[in-house]
Amino acid sequence: MTSSPPDVLVPAADGERTRARPTDRKPPRGARRAAYWISPIALLTIWQLLSGTGAVSSQKLPPLNVIWRAGVEVARNGQLGDGLAVSLRRMLIGFVVGAAVAAVLGVAAGLLRWGDVVVDPLLQMVRNVPLFGLIPLFILWFGIGELPKEVLIALAAALPIYVNVHAGIREADPLLVEATTVLGYGRWQRLRHVVLPSAVPLTLVGVRLGVASAWLSLVVAEQINADSGIGFMINNARDFLRTDIVFVGLLLYAFVGLAMDTVVRLIERRLLRWRAS
Repeated sequence: MTSSPPDVLVPAADGERTRARPTDRKPPRGARRAAYWISPIALLTIWQLLSGTGAVSSQKLPPLNVIWRAGVEVARNGQLGDGLAVSLRRMLIGFVVGAAVAAVLGVAAGLLRWGDVVVDPLLQMVRNVPLFGLIPLFILWFGIGELPKEVLIALAAALPIYVNVHAGIREADPLLVEATTVLGYGRWQRLRHVVLPSAVPLTLVGVRLGVASAWLSLVVAEQINADSGIGFMINNARDFLRTDIVFVGLLLYAFVGLAMDTVVRLIERRLLRWRAS
């Protein structure tokens, strides 16, 4: 529990001291959550005004009510639900595989001298290669099915997670490590009680970046030889000049990505409650 800041005594004009309340208080949590949605709502309002009044061609930027009707249409005929299920499955498979590989490699490079010498240079080389430039190579290696898409997503998720796991382990407080040595901790006790917990904050930052990178790579992967998923729905709508359905898919990408980021932030807040002060 945190106590409210004390009153401040300030001199009044007549020489008496009066109490002044501090003004730098944080707004209530509900107000902060409401403020989080101000900019998206303002953007949607401007959008509706521009397209609804004809300031922008409705063929290029459909009004929100037209997009809503298109969303209801694709939801009723099953395109929306089926496409979202396929896209989320691709995202889940790629992210889990990429995160697991990145965690193992990050721990190996962070803890072991040979791991840092062997693993880190290779991962840094891969990290500096344009990720989406690998798509033609993945198609040649893995064909045009699901595997190249999942490999691309896994690689996009793995790189930021690896970097942050490696950095988190290397930045463990040396004073705490020395204290565990004085207390007689063994290697595995030191690893469990000091090194790995100190790496958690940066690891969660890496997870958040990995989720965003994996979702972005999914958007790109589904534009290439996809026969299902949200990307396939967007390409199909483009061929029939259905700009409204294209925007349905793009908005779905945006809001699902925002929801994923919100979930990761909630997990981060729960696991790092000890840093609240």
